[in-house]
Amino acid sequence: MRAFGNFIGFAARWFPAARRRLDRELIRVVPDMPRPERMRLCQSIGRNMGKTLFEIYHCDEFQRLQNRITISGPGLGALEAARSQGKGAIIVSGHFGQWEAIRAVLKARGMETGAVYRPQTNRHYQRRLLAGIEAGGRPIVATGKIGTKALVSHLRRGGFIAILLDEKVVDGVRMSFLGHDALTSLAAARLALKYDIPMVPAYGTRIGAGSTFAVEFEAPIPPSDALTMTQAFNDSLSARILDTPDQWYWMLRRWQGL
Repeated sequence: MRAFGNFIGFAARWFPAARRRLDRELIRVVPDMPRPERMRLCQSIGRNMGKTLFEIYHCDEFQRLQNRITISGPGLGALEAARSQGKGAIIVSGHFGQWEAIRAVLKARGMETGAVYRPQTNRHYQRRLLAGIEAGGRPIVATGKIGTKALVSHLRRGGFIAILLDEKVVDGVRMSFLGHDALTSLAAARLALKYDIPMVPAYGTRIGAGSTFAVEFEAPIPPSDALTMTQAFNDSLSARILDTPDQWYWMLRRWQGL
C-alpha cells in the first residue's frame, strides 16, 4: 500500500497534467499558499489518494482493521436509535480520508450500510472498484433513475445508505463549498425530510502514514429544508478540508464550468 501511495504521490507532484490540475484547484481555495508548499501538498494529496484506492481494492482485508479505528461523535448514537426504531438513515460524507472506514465501523456494529456509486467507464477499474465497495456493505446503488428507485425502497425498509455529496452534479444547485459556488445535489436532504430519517455527516480521517483512522459521526443535521441542510453539510466538509487539505480528493473538478 505504501509503495502504491508513494507512486501516486510522485505522479501528482511531477506529472504535468496531474500537477496542473491539483495546483489550479489549490490556488482557487488557498491563493496565498506559497508555491513550494502547494507542490508538497500535491504530493501528499496524491500519496493519500493512492492509499485510499488500494484499501478500497482490498476492502475485505480493510474490514478486519477495526483495532486501527477510533470512533467518536454523537451521530453514532443517533444511528443506533434509528436502527432500534426500525428507521432508515442517510450517512453523508465526501471523498475525504478513507470514507470506507465509516461503513466498516457500522458493519462491525450490525448496521450494514449500502452506498451510492457512480459507474466507471473503464471496465477493469469498474470491476475492482465495485467489488471493493460491495465488500463494505450492501446494497450498492448506481446513480440514475433505476438506482434511485432501489435507494428509496431500501430506505423505506429501514436500511442505511452512505452518500458522498462532494461530486459535481449537472442538475444540482449552486451552493457555497470551500468559499466558491459548486453544483450540489439536494437528494440526500430531500430523502431525509421525506422519510423522516436522520442525515448524519461522518468522516474517516487518516491518522499518520498508515491505515489508522479516526471515524467521527457528527450530530444529525437538524431537519429544516433541503437547501439549508445541504449547505450545513457543505460547511461541515469544507471545515474538514481546510483543516487537513491533503485528505481530500481534489481531482473532482468540483467547480468546473462555473
